[in-house]
Amino acid sequence: NFLVGAILGLQGAIQLHRFGGDQFLANLVGLSVVRELGPLMTAILVTGRSGAAYAAELGTMKVNEEIDALRTLGQDPQRFLVFPRVLALLVVVPLLTLLGDVIGTLGGLAIAVGYLDQPVVVYLQALQRAVELGDVGTGLLKSVAYAVAIGLIACQRGLAATGGADGVGRSTTSAVVVVLFTLVVIDAVFTWVFSVLGW
Repeated sequence: NFLVGAILGLQGAIQLHRFGGDQFLANLVGLSVVRELGPLMTAILVTGRSGAAYAAELGTMKVNEEIDALRTLGQDPQRFLVFPRVLALLVVVPLLTLLGDVIGTLGGLAIAVGYLDQPVVVYLQALQRAVELGDVGTGLLKSVAYAVAIGLIACQRGLAATGGADGVGRSTTSAVVVVLFTLVVIDAVFTWVFSVLGW
């Protein structure tokens, strides 16, 4: 997220500097990171790490018939295997998104100070004026939806694994690809809804 903020800051700084708009760099980086890139990049990283792990772990349990053993004991696999994972993501992904937002805006700060020679306090004051609590809230709302999508899709793909180790690999790859596509679709839907509502 730091590098994403820095890249966004550098691209924005080059264009803004041409027109004397250096003071708007904090607006560009802050709003882009908090509303869009922070939640999305965090969700992509969580997908690669936790989503793949969930699919692989549940897929291994499925091909080793541990899921069937759980059902034989009268236990619901959804309750014991899926719900705790989704709940963990619901708690952690918004917290990681907040951390990613802070780190992403620090990437923009590095460019403001290093490339535009802005004082730190100028960037931070502009950031404070540009980013409102509602902007942070929209990003967190997206992160909750991303967490649910990551958890449910990864667990579903893992529980659908068949065919031994090859099947576990296929289900894990499928989980990551489907989740990534779903994240982009969710982001597009949220952006459209927010634009219609005027947020």
